Amino acid sequence: MTRLEQKMTALKEAGRKALIIYITAGATGVKETVGIVREAERVGADVIELGLPFSDPMADGPVIQEASVMALKNGTNLAGILDMVCEIRKRSAVPLVGMGYINNVHHYGYERFVHDFKAAGMDGIIVPDLPHEESKALRTICAGEAFHLAEFITPGTREARMKKTCKGASGFIYCVSNNGVTGVRKTDYTVIGAVCKKARSYTKTPLAIGFGIGSPKAAVEAAAYADGVIVGSAVVKPIISGNRKSAMELIRAMRTALDQAY
Repeated sequence: MTRLEQKMTALKEAGRKALIIYITAGATGVKETVGIVREAERVGADVIELGLPFSDPMADGPVIQEASVMALKNGTNLAGILDMVCEIRKRSAVPLVGMGYINNVHHYGYERFVHDFKAAGMDGIIVPDLPHEESKALRTICAGEAFHLAEFITPGTREARMKKTCKGASGFIYCVSNNGVTGVRKTDYTVIGAVCKKARSYTKTPLAIGFGIGSPKAAVEAAAYADGVIVGSAVVKPIISGNRKSAMELIRAMRTALDQAY
């Protein structure tokens, strides 16, 4: 099994929920990003979603948009992120999943991207603007390299499409809690919860709910319907505001709340 599969399996066997933390690569500098990843793991993150900055992050709200702009102004590019991954891997086996947009991956080259990032120590990629129907080429390359390409389900996913996207899914399936962009907001998780329940009949791949989760209470509410939760903006905002300590305290509090609840 891959690092990601091993981690998700171990958590499930232990009856624990996965806490997946998104961090924008390079928003506060290369060395700082490496340190943030290591510290996030230490305080409770099970998986790190490493954001690959892009000029038009259409699935992301204001916080991650701002972080992406900061990273690009810092000169962050895929070559630099490869170095980051290698540096992280010197001291950590935490599963790393990239989160980026298809323009970057296409420009870099599908085969080259998967080969290089797998070799550096990344475990998979999330590409929110690549529909399942258009992902065959990348999916095939990823499957051949044991490199996960995340599939999505949303509140609007019809059962027929769900059956297609869940078939062959690996790592975890990204369950989008609402029809908006990323960012902390009050969310009724029963909506995506009902979709997750249907998805269970089509896949054994772990389900992780993301978008909107900004507090330990919200993490617990979302986790009731899935195998894990994904937290981005609530952690990125204090980091880019210069309050890294606050971000780590939030991660720790979420980890504690999840462990107490489940």
